[in-house]
Amino acid sequence: MAGYMTRILLVGSDLPLLEGLAQSLGSAGFTPLVAQSLAEAREIAAQDAPLVVVISRALAAMASAETLSIPVAPGGALMLYRAIGSPLVTFSPSVQRAVLADLTLPLERNRLIALVHHVDERAKVTGRADTSGGSSHEITSL
Repeated sequence: MAGYMTRILLVGSDLPLLEGLAQSLGSAGFTPLVAQSLAEAREIAAQDAPLVVVISRALAAMASAETLSIPVAPGGALMLYRAIGSPLVTFSPSVQRAVLADLTLPLERNRLIALVHHVDERAKVTGRADTSGGSSHEITSL
């Protein structure tokens, strides 16, 4: 793939799972980034906003406002994930509206990649893909 590669930010504490997802996303032509905390994710995203942010439900449940403050590229999306057997948590309406998908990983790895492709194509078609790496907005403005 020539030129700009779409950045995908994976956020959570299960490093083996995130590294596996990063390898799959890299093989699919994306640039995966990994953060272990919401603060680290916000710092990474502030430098160059990712198109998609995939966050552990456990982290998102602890800090909904912090989750929504992570910048995403124009046309981007927020997705949540949980491990098999993890309890379901109810989120505030603002988080529920901002989330494109809620995945069980690694079982839904192929669905994650398909959704990332869809968001990437949608951003390109609508002209909201930012290939300069410069502008971003927070999820609350989606």
